[in-house]
Amino acid sequence: MKLAIVIAAYNEERTIGATVKSVVPYGTPIVVNDGSKDKTSEIARQNGGHVVDQENRGYDGALDRGFAEAAKLGFTHVITFDADGQHPVEALPVYIEHLSKGIELVVGVRPKKQRVSELIFSFYTKLFFGISDPLCGMKGYKLDLYRSVGHFDSYHSTGTELMLRYLKAKKPTVQIPIDIKDREDHPRFGRLIRANLYILRSMLRGMFWT
Repeated sequence: MKLAIVIAAYNEERTIGATVKSVVPYGTPIVVNDGSKDKTSEIARQNGGHVVDQENRGYDGALDRGFAEAAKLGFTHVITFDADGQHPVEALPVYIEHLSKGIELVVGVRPKKQRVSELIFSFYTKLFFGISDPLCGMKGYKLDLYRSVGHFDSYHSTGTELMLRYLKAKKPTVQIPIDIKDREDHPRFGRLIRANLYILRSMLRGMFWT
């Protein structure tokens, strides 16, 4: 197994160094610097990250670029990991163990949901696929299906399109409970109404477009 850990980063100079350094023992960190205005790119490189710089495309666009880079470099598996220090590095060995045994999709399950829209999305995936937390950003993938699809995201899916494709294809899947630290700054998808609408739109598109 050749593992890349894809990290989407936008103005994360405060946390990206420690995050990259913490994941290096487990795989190759591919950091997509999504048009940051600070020193995110420089600090990520200094701490061992393989950095891809691009103009700002948002969370989905950054992960899409990270998966493309991982595929180009010949990686067989990807774990997505947040740049802000929220995801627990101690969970990586559990993800890796499952992926190495033939599981093709590993989905993290957070202790709680932050928004009403997340509960609705979770109800949908729990009902049809048994997945409790589709919006958890820490997921692991075997890249075979990704290579046949050719992209991670095509409709601003809040990081869920590729997961839904794996689920609908009935790929071997497990869920892993993980702890999450609170963000020090504003949530990635904004606040309240705007964030809820964005996530609900992602769910509806996922239901009919994947």
